[in-house]
Amino acid sequence: MKHEWRKKEKAIYLPKAKPELITVPEYQFVSISGAGNPNSEAFKENIEALYTISYTIKMGLKKLEKKPKNYVDWTVYPLEGVWDITDEAKQNFNGQINKDDLVFDLMIRQPDFISKACFKEMLAIAKEKKNHRLLDHLEFKKIKEGRCIQMMHKGSFDKESESFEQMEAFAEGQAWVRKSKVHREIYLSDFRRVPEEKLKTVLRFGLED
Repeated sequence: MKHEWRKKEKAIYLPKAKPELITVPEYQFVSISGAGNPNSEAFKENIEALYTISYTIKMGLKKLEKKPKNYVDWTVYPLEGVWDITDEAKQNFNGQINKDDLVFDLMIRQPDFISKACFKEMLAIAKEKKNHRLLDHLEFKKIKEGRCIQMMHKGSFDKESESFEQMEAFAEGQAWVRKSKVHREIYLSDFRRVPEEKLKTVLRFGLED
């Protein structure tokens, strides 16, 4: 039976449009780091590299006669981004963020049965089929977010501050302290094709222990 994250992991990927507390366990991802404006062509290339390897892994394992232990077919997980700004921008911060100052780690989660060795094997296959210039920049890593506040944000990315204000007020009301201004976004809509007023994005930030 195929593992479909929209049906089986609703707590992680489909929160309500109001702040809530969640503890996120350790997951593994294929990721790529970058900086600059997310409206640029370079940013799109990062996304292309991530989807290239994610679908190579999915289809490659599906064709193998000897599959990894605990293998099940799965729906490819959504694109995620962890966002910050440059150190220089932090020193000169005036309340407004210049998108050219953004720093990001983009990633797509991978099932637990995929090993680093499997990732490297599939990466070699991806390079043979589609020699994307950023494939060599991909990393396989484990990330544990722990205690977080999250909520569903609907609409434009430029209005995310409204949702973050709700999330921070919720945290303060419970005497929880936000770990940093770094935050995670999970893109449930393809922002390259969906009108901004219909976008759905999970927003999440970590709390101090």
